[in-house]
Amino acid sequence: QVQLVESGGGLVQPGGSLRLSCVASGRSFSFYAMAWYRQAPGKQRELVARITSVDRLNYADSVKGRFTISRDNAQNTVYLQMDSLKPEDTAVYYCHAYVALRDYWGQGTQVTVSS
Repeated sequence: QVQLVESGGGLVQPGGSLRLSCVASGRSFSFYAMAWYRQAPGKQRELVARITSVDRLNYADSVKGRFTISRDNAQNTVYLQMDSLKPEDTAVYYCHAYVALRDYWGQGTQVTVSS
């Protein structure tokens, strides 16, 4: 069983920045494939960014050049640095781990981009 705890969401003005953090339980974090997803009201959950155990990265086209995913294996933490935020980035952001053929989700953190 893997537990994920997100933090760092909040209200930010357009053009601003936020950094989300997700701390994972377990002793083998370096082997976890980690990702961030988001879900806006009335929309399906979508992949935002993914980082594999060998630091291979993937981003949604809508966030390329603005968001950066990274991980600190010593801290069991994955980050999502979000810059140049837009109102359409408003959503609940979920941390995801893929471990031993199983999916794990955090509880989500709200990000609201509004003036």
